[in-house]
Amino acid sequence: MQQNSVYSASSRPSVLETNKVLRNTYMLLALTLVFSAICAGITMGMNLSPMAALGMTIGAFVCLFIVNKQADKASGLIWIFVFTGLLGGSLGPMLNAYLGLPGGGALIMQALGATALVFFALSGYVLTTKKDFSFMGGFLMVGLIVAIVASIANIFMGIPALSLAVSAAIVFIMSGLILFDTSRIIHGGETNYIRATVSMYLNIYNLFTSILHLLGAFSSDD
Repeated sequence: MQQNSVYSASSRPSVLETNKVLRNTYMLLALTLVFSAICAGITMGMNLSPMAALGMTIGAFVCLFIVNKQADKASGLIWIFVFTGLLGGSLGPMLNAYLGLPGGGALIMQALGATALVFFALSGYVLTTKKDFSFMGGFLMVGLIVAIVASIANIFMGIPALSLAVSAAIVFIMSGLILFDTSRIIHGGETNYIRATVSMYLNIYNLFTSILHLLGAFSSDD
């Protein structure tokens, strides 16, 4: 009886800390997504060129390394907004291109809705069941590497079917990573909410762009 009470007392701070990380992650994630959307709207209004968008994407991934290094400091909060702002802004030309298509606005809204549905459903599942999805880490990493290599190869080959296959694969991989990253937070595998936010943001960002690509491809076939 005494051992149980000692165990309960010692585990309580860990649970409280995990809940704090989870709460801070979702709060920061919401703020960065809103900021990212604002930046995307600004670059859409500016009619940003694809080359400028590529430069912003490269800049964002440079910031990614800085965010990871500064994640334990207050300055990490500034860098995560720089990172998500650049990535959000880089979406401007792509979103403008879809808006130029018949029903393009509806496609973007459908992609946003599908992304939100997948994220909330998968995160809610993990939070409700408390299942540990850490076993998926190796498989997801291999899948992500294969998808990146195939995507780079397709830049030179230009095969539409391969492009669709890569987008579909990324949708499944990002869905798995949402399960994996949420599980890591609630089981104490990730204790830094800035790094956790970066992971979740990238999952959502890649999920949205891949779903939009698939919807755009299927709508053009009609």
